[in-house]
Amino acid sequence: MSLILIVEDEKELNKVLQAYLTRAGYRALGAFSGDEGLRLYEQEKPDLVLLDLNLPGRDGLELAREMRKTRDVPIIMATARVDEIDRLIGLELGADDYVAKPYSPREIVARVKAVLRRGARVPEPAAVLTLGKLRLDTDAHSTSLGGKALELTPTEFGMLQLLVSQPGRVFTRLQLLEAAQGNSYEGYERSVDVHIKNLRRKLKEADPGRQYIETVFGVGYRASRIES
Repeated sequence: MSLILIVEDEKELNKVLQAYLTRAGYRALGAFSGDEGLRLYEQEKPDLVLLDLNLPGRDGLELAREMRKTRDVPIIMATARVDEIDRLIGLELGADDYVAKPYSPREIVARVKAVLRRGARVPEPAAVLTLGKLRLDTDAHSTSLGGKALELTPTEFGMLQLLVSQPGRVFTRLQLLEAAQGNSYEGYERSVDVHIKNLRRKLKEADPGRQYIETVFGVGYRASRIES
């Protein structure tokens, strides 16, 4: 049973979210400040974090960065302003989803399911995908490049898996989102650019001399054709 950490200082909202997530079959744990959220994150090691941007103590931005230093846990970032989402995406936090308040608890449950679905999906028939020195094991949900393990978020893994499955084929941002988070995904297509940028950075750190992901302007992205 997946554990969801809700870091939200509005106590009533926090309790309502805990109740809805519990009814949906998850274990839910509430924190009411950034400091408490980080402490529970380190102690309980949740499977997903629902993180409010405006928190007393450590704010959501600082907290997300601290969490990602130790583990690539899926994060859904919440903010009270729709226009704030563009700024959050631009900060390249790599959050798996963004949601604007006010939102319904049912919407949060749906988004949590969508983000977590990737880890539980039945793998494609080809359990191991390769592209040059890049290797994706869809059964183990692991990635390596030149024998070196890469730490990818679930969203990054899902997008890279789609790209590597058909090198040279161009995929739109929406196709990449759906591959990573399921057909019911409702989010922000611009967040794909952040995930792709983070993927490129991680790939370049492991193999500086090769480009694995190409941009097709006005369309989307594709995996480069690389000989093994």
